[in-house]
Amino acid sequence: MLTDSHCHLVKEYYDNIDEIIARAQKCNVNTFFNIGTNKKENEEILSLIEKHPEMYGAIGIHPSQTNKADLEDLKFIEDNLTNKKIIAIGEIGLDYHYPNTNKEKQITWFKNQLKIAEKYNIPVIIHSRDAIEDTINILKDYKVKGIIHSFAEDLETAQKYINLGFLLGINGVLTFQNSKLAEVIKEIPLEYIVLETDCPYLTPHPFRGEKNEPKYIAEIAKFLSQIKNTDITEVAEKTSQNLVNFFDI
Repeated sequence: MLTDSHCHLVKEYYDNIDEIIARAQKCNVNTFFNIGTNKKENEEILSLIEKHPEMYGAIGIHPSQTNKADLEDLKFIEDNLTNKKIIAIGEIGLDYHYPNTNKEKQITWFKNQLKIAEKYNIPVIIHSRDAIEDTINILKDYKVKGIIHSFAEDLETAQKYINLGFLLGINGVLTFQNSKLAEVIKEIPLEYIVLETDCPYLTPHPFRGEKNEPKYIAEIAKFLSQIKNTDITEVAEKTSQNLVNFFDI
């Protein structure tokens, strides 16, 4: 059994979510963490996790969405943390990739959501792009744990995140021919790794060019098993168990 720890199964990207889940289940992907990035997605995810017993949710404001967010969005997040199927606040963090980014506003939203996570002792799903130093320095100030989504940095950075109590979310980037991530992941024990698709993005090789789906977790697990010189069953069991232990599901 495999788990997709980070997917975006919402109407903006898919008009056939039931079919997407069914295809994934045929590939032994049986649990899905559906991750919100804005108010509309957060509301949709709350509805989807009630419909699908195999689906859990995270709600949060993505750094790229902070310019459109307001204090009501923070209240919405806090008000819905009592839902037992909401397992984290996310996707939150920092993204300095694009020019003219309002870094100060992103940092404020990141800290505000971390405060809520700390208050309710709930994990976080962290997005960090071109912002490693600020991300790590801010996380040091809060007693939180969670997943570093789409980890693709060096071994030193991986160890810093692990020391802070985080798991590393590994997706299709691991399979890209120009990626050096495999060299890093080879040195990291499976106990710190979880699998994710980030669908509809980051489709793994050899399916790049197609819209990503949770079924492709099986391809990522297969690639990881080759790196670790073990079988896919061990990868599936350990990465899924990491999530069970971490999120108490």
